[in-house]
Amino acid sequence: MKRVIVSLLCCAPAFVYAQKANKDKTAIIAALDAQAPAYTTIEQKIWGFAEVGYQEVKSSALLQEKLTQEGFAVKAGIAGIPTAFVATYGSGEPVIGILAEFDALPGLSQEASPEKKAIIPEGAGHGCGHNLFGTASVAAAVAVKDWMKASGGKGTLRVYGCPAEEGGSGKVYMVRAGLFNDVSAVLHWHPGNDNAAGIAPWLANKNAKFRFYGVAAHAAGAPEKGRSALDGVEAMDYMVNMMREHVQQDTRIHYVITKGGDAPNVVPAFAEVYYYVRHPDMQVVKDTWDRLVKCAEGAALGTGTTMKYEVIGGVYNMMPNETLSHMMDKNLHLVGGFKYTAEEKEFAKKIQATFIDQKNVPDIDSASMTVQPFTIVKEGGIGSSDVADVSWVTPTAGMSAATFVAGSGGHSWQNVAAAGSSIGAKGMMVAAKTIALTAYDLFNDPAAVKSAQAELKERRGKDFKYEAMLGDRAPALDYRKK
Repeated sequence: MKRVIVSLLCCAPAFVYAQKANKDKTAIIAALDAQAPAYTTIEQKIWGFAEVGYQEVKSSALLQEKLTQEGFAVKAGIAGIPTAFVATYGSGEPVIGILAEFDALPGLSQEASPEKKAIIPEGAGHGCGHNLFGTASVAAAVAVKDWMKASGGKGTLRVYGCPAEEGGSGKVYMVRAGLFNDVSAVLHWHPGNDNAAGIAPWLANKNAKFRFYGVAAHAAGAPEKGRSALDGVEAMDYMVNMMREHVQQDTRIHYVITKGGDAPNVVPAFAEVYYYVRHPDMQVVKDTWDRLVKCAEGAALGTGTTMKYEVIGGVYNMMPNETLSHMMDKNLHLVGGFKYTAEEKEFAKKIQATFIDQKNVPDIDSASMTVQPFTIVKEGGIGSSDVADVSWVTPTAGMSAATFVAGSGGHSWQNVAAAGSSIGAKGMMVAAKTIALTAYDLFNDPAAVKSAQAELKERRGKDFKYEAMLGDRAPALDYRKK
């Protein structure tokens, strides 16, 4: 009998905590539901601003304004980036960080309509849904702040305003500046086609603009006096395309010619090509990059031009953290998905009718209403993000929410349309709730925080020292300027 009584007494604190946690989490979810219209207004403004990397002046200011109104201490212009900020509430440990992105993509201007129609021809648009990303992160932080204020919860809550994720590597400069050195754990999310908090590999990435300089001349009257910078670009592209046969098969190399000349009858004195190299292993990216540079040097030599290149961005591969990811997955299942209205379903079906592949169109309802089972994918990977650099210096976990129509391709006009619709807003609140609940757990579970930190140390090795892939260059604040 004594043994039974002791056992019951030992279980009592855990039972009481579980009851309190359920009550607190229910209140956090209810508070976010009540504020959903206000956050929809914010994300819609950012969707309309559609500001590209390092030019997100109005988007950043709007999120800073909201956080300031809610009692956060905001410090802007950090790490040499005018649109980056850190908003802080509370003090002491643990220090829980939440990432917020807000940059748009060039060339994806689109109405919130299921028919392709640009608002501004060749303008920018939120093809990756970062209008939702930053807003949901702020919403989650405010909800957690309100719980801390009401309950006397201890610790520090930080929102990191992160510009230029799309190729500008904004977070890399923030990591390099030491802004995450004292953070206990970091949470983030990303708009997607489904609701999931599993672990998937992200690719290391390095990118740069290669600039060739030649000699202008009349293309018909005196071609022998010219040296074409465009020839240099095309020669480089040709050699790189031949090199594809002799790199590891999961390497990704892609490029665009951003400047090829102004008139066919003028030998171009300047031309530029923008390259990305990706791979699951950082060292493979570095080795492939060295070969890419040699292609550029050879192209310049062979065409009688000169070449300089500017590294624009570079990110690590993602460091998984199962401890945090399981916590986030548990909370995502608690929050659940959402149901389309009849109007939203009609919108989604029209979007799906524009897909190239009409044989494998996913079911709309199952994507938005279902939370995917927790999975760990160890190989492959299709995308890159500067979140990865954060994951190597502090335990990090993320999730996706079904803000896009099921089956949509990334960085597409279809994504812009959905991100500007009520579908995107509903998915945004799923993410806000999940992040808020996971942050709540971290503030209340010191053992989980320690476990996540121990896992990170074991995975990266005792001799790890962070060195940015992009070196010591200053932020490329003009990389999106034409």
